[in-house]
Amino acid sequence: MASQSLRPLIAPSILSADFARLGEEVAAVARDGETRADWVHVDVMDNHFVPNLTLGLPVVESLRKVADVPLDCHLMIENPDKWAPGYAEAGAYNVTVHAEAAHDPVMLAKNLRAAGAKAGLSVKPGTPLEGHLDTLKHYDTLLVMSVEPGFGGQSFIPDVLEKVRTARRLVDTGHLRLVVEIDGGINADTIEQAAEAGVDCFVAGSAVYGAEDPGRAVAALRDQAAGARPAH
Repeated sequence: MASQSLRPLIAPSILSADFARLGEEVAAVARDGETRADWVHVDVMDNHFVPNLTLGLPVVESLRKVADVPLDCHLMIENPDKWAPGYAEAGAYNVTVHAEAAHDPVMLAKNLRAAGAKAGLSVKPGTPLEGHLDTLKHYDTLLVMSVEPGFGGQSFIPDVLEKVRTARRLVDTGHLRLVVEIDGGINADTIEQAAEAGVDCFVAGSAVYGAEDPGRAVAALRDQAAGARPAH
């Protein structure tokens, strides 16, 4: 993509959902209309790369059977070169790995695409973007972490928006062709500044699943982001 997507993309994170009712929680943001999520964000943690353990490939395979919303799998794991292609083979729409964990990120992107998924590269808040710009030419998504990966419910780190601005400029000038995504602390208080910086896709956890009506929360966040986008 050479410019921002036609409308902001909202990707509710099931890390904030009720794990005992995951199928129903996904269905709550999968209804047709403005309340429908664009992607569903699935946080996979291995208790090694990050100090938390969540769900893995069997849950993703099960969700694929009940969800017709594209699954956006964010792998906070060691050795993604080995494990990430399995998520693509399971039917994930987008599989994101961490730049800090991948051994051969260019080959990994090729393997993810060959297995049928979009390839995403994520950077932690403290990881500079500059060292990964050539690698990003092989990716479909850049996921900028606006909290330290590992736990939901953290506060947004505004300093990371400079990385978003850099990526937005490179996409708008044709040097990169990818979706700029942000994850961490995105809610009604922070989504507008992220949109102003040039984010395409917003991962929101408790802002969606902590709401009385998750679908309406999706629509409200999308409207906020759309209103805050800079005019082109």
